[in-house]
Amino acid sequence: MVDFSLTPEQIELREKYKDFAERLMRPNARKYDTLAEFPWDIVKQAYKEGLMNGPMAPEYGGQGHTIFESALASEEFGAGCVGIGICMDANTLALTPLYLGASDEQKKKFFGRIVEEKGVAAYALTEPNAGSDVAGIKSTALLHGDKYILNGHKRYITNGAVSTFITVFAITDPEKGARSLTAFVVPTDSPGVEIVSNLQKMGQRASVQTEFKFHDVEVPVENRIGQEGHGFLLAMKTFERTRTGVAALSIGNAREAYETAKDWAKNRIQFGKPITVNQGVSFMLADMATEIEAARLVTWHAAWAYDNKQKSANQLSAMAKMYASDVAMKVTTDAVQIMAGEGYSHDYLVEKMMRDAKLCQIYEGTNQIQRLVISKNILK
Repeated sequence: MVDFSLTPEQIELREKYKDFAERLMRPNARKYDTLAEFPWDIVKQAYKEGLMNGPMAPEYGGQGHTIFESALASEEFGAGCVGIGICMDANTLALTPLYLGASDEQKKKFFGRIVEEKGVAAYALTEPNAGSDVAGIKSTALLHGDKYILNGHKRYITNGAVSTFITVFAITDPEKGARSLTAFVVPTDSPGVEIVSNLQKMGQRASVQTEFKFHDVEVPVENRIGQEGHGFLLAMKTFERTRTGVAALSIGNAREAYETAKDWAKNRIQFGKPITVNQGVSFMLADMATEIEAARLVTWHAAWAYDNKQKSANQLSAMAKMYASDVAMKVTTDAVQIMAGEGYSHDYLVEKMMRDAKLCQIYEGTNQIQRLVISKNILK
């Protein structure tokens, strides 16, 4: 039997995250967007209130949420502020390769450090010439005795400059290239780790995207995640697990923009009547509401499929990430249009929501790459 209702526990979880977003994230959204500073006070409070590392097991300092429950949480983060929300969700992204591929001893060590410090980790896959094309990765980690020597260049690394450690993907055998791609845990303060710069961005300015260079960084063998050559599979399995989080963040952002525009339009009087009496506006709102609902349903389906180990999980997660972020871009743009000059001004947050929406179409695989994933699945 198909049932779209939430359990009392899931409703309670969603309300907990919604309350946090309304108390701490939304009131500070403009502040951190303007300052372009990492919101440490909000992240620390999220740790204090038991909201960090949601889909990680309790024995490693997580909350034990299913991926479906994590999607409920991420939607509320997205409604509060996507830029602040991704600071916390990107930490989950960085920890996921460890969660999926590390030994129990490694998990206790590295998760324990993050939780004890109430810190964040970073996920370093992308390079200047290797984004969607993982096979183009040039960073190397060559084995010398009981350690690897890491050299390379990573870019657009979320949480990079503020991270405790970085989950770095590098090739261990230049002759094998991407077939030798391997994941490592690299403490950010390791000798030879250079922070080149932080990216100045159009949106999601509360989160920090960093460019790194690695100069003969010594990485102990015990910091390798899984076996050599398992990095590509680990990266893809990570995205299969985390893409629904990006979808849910997008839905929350779209939902908040829609609600803001709707409330504003109902009170905007032109020619003696609210502008919602005009089909040009009311039909836009109808489309926005419908698209948000559809995006939520495909995201819930994808999260359910992952939790229930369905073969369709990878395809559905790509669909959810692609569709929900496209919807968010459209809905936030329409919200600005409905509110006209007010929407374009800093008097309301919808202009920020529109800027924030764009990046969700880009990170964790561009939406063009998601379409490639989907087409390969449906045509194989």
